[in-house]
Amino acid sequence: MPSLADAQVALGALDGRYRSAVAPLVDHLSEPALNRERLRVEVEWLIYLTRHQVIPGCGTLTADEQSALRAIPARFGPDDIAELAAIEAETHHDVKAVEYLLKRRFAALPGRSEDDPLTELIHFGATSEDVNNVSYALMIRGAITQVWLPAARALLAQVEAMAGALRAVPLLAHTHGQPATPTTMGKELAVLTWRLGRQLGRIERAEYLGKFNGATGTYGAHLAAVPDADWQRISAEFVGSLGLTWNPLTTQIESHDWQAELYADLARFNRILHNLCTDVWTYISLGYFAQVRGQGTIGSSTMPHKVNPIRFENAEANLEVSNALLDVLAATLVTSRLQRDLTDSSMQRNVGTAIGHSLLALDNVARGLSGLDADPGAMAADLDANWEVLAEPIQSAMRALAAQGVPGMANPYERLKELTRGRRIGATELREFIEGLGLPADVAARLTTLTPQTYVGLAPQLVDRVVPPTTG
Repeated sequence: MPSLADAQVALGALDGRYRSAVAPLVDHLSEPALNRERLRVEVEWLIYLTRHQVIPGCGTLTADEQSALRAIPARFGPDDIAELAAIEAETHHDVKAVEYLLKRRFAALPGRSEDDPLTELIHFGATSEDVNNVSYALMIRGAITQVWLPAARALLAQVEAMAGALRAVPLLAHTHGQPATPTTMGKELAVLTWRLGRQLGRIERAEYLGKFNGATGTYGAHLAAVPDADWQRISAEFVGSLGLTWNPLTTQIESHDWQAELYADLARFNRILHNLCTDVWTYISLGYFAQVRGQGTIGSSTMPHKVNPIRFENAEANLEVSNALLDVLAATLVTSRLQRDLTDSSMQRNVGTAIGHSLLALDNVARGLSGLDADPGAMAADLDANWEVLAEPIQSAMRALAAQGVPGMANPYERLKELTRGRRIGATELREFIEGLGLPADVAARLTTLTPQTYVGLAPQLVDRVVPPTTG
């Protein structure tokens, strides 16, 4: 039997079946992306050292040379990936391979050579983790700000638009799976909009930290080589020049606390999105939404009538996989034995998979929502079949009257319970009950005109808190 490995097929779903949905992350969270960012950090460190003459009397780089060096990571492609892999096969050290590749590129610049004194400033004073922690921060920041956040914002806008469109469409609420006080579909979607928006705000405010302070975070080698330099200031300036927040106190590794914070926020967003999926799935099951657009798919291999809510089910599964990874990343990355162990190295290579499954879920939910049409008729039919939900406003009005000393209003909860619990009642029975209570005329008129469709309280106005009403 031939081996499938010979066909170069993907082992994981993200690089196989779902590649098209997550492909933008490859530019940020793949192994080649990591090496590209390592090259970028090494180049920027060399430029910083020479531009600021950190080592007294060191040479300088011309503007053209700086541009040429910055073009190395910018143009990092298949040939560079292959060459770097060949170097690493000899060094058995990934960061050292990046250093050697950059030295080759530097030596190839016009007027430079392998024995150029400035080659010794490549990777000067840096431990591998100095390069790696900054590279990961740049990668993750790029993946979140350029790929994940735009997709999440687009989905949030989609849910917000649905909430606005269904602002005043009455809906029979269900608490504990039982008919409860009516609401509107728009208000329920607005709740999810509000929740998702809060988490997006936290993710948008995330800090991406970096350190550049040597083998155990003491600047020992830096001081030994150049004792008069202000290495803390230099480190802070360099990390800040890359758009990152400087971490002033670390062991050999940057502590990864910021990553744990970010992954916890991402996981919380995922869980709220999972809640949206289960709610919408249930509304589809109840007939409140019809799957009508973009559904040219086979719902069942044997039942032709079926259109399954597969987008939401697929999203649920991917959100669960994403959260399993995000949770373990957040829990483990904050711990390192003494000054350094390598558990974080293997763990961080799963960041792309964690974010990838979240991105895939966003894509599925967006496509699922785009195929839905609300069915107000189905919602109205359920409301009309549950007049007993009006027991709540009647007994609440009776309580208020009793508190004002109006006679005949005692035990309102118990009286409505006797009327409605375990029974189906309609408009006629309810109105007869109201008329027999001896209510003040204005209260009786208000309650007898109430219907399950109109008993939605401030639900439409609550939607306006997240979806400003349109005018004109």
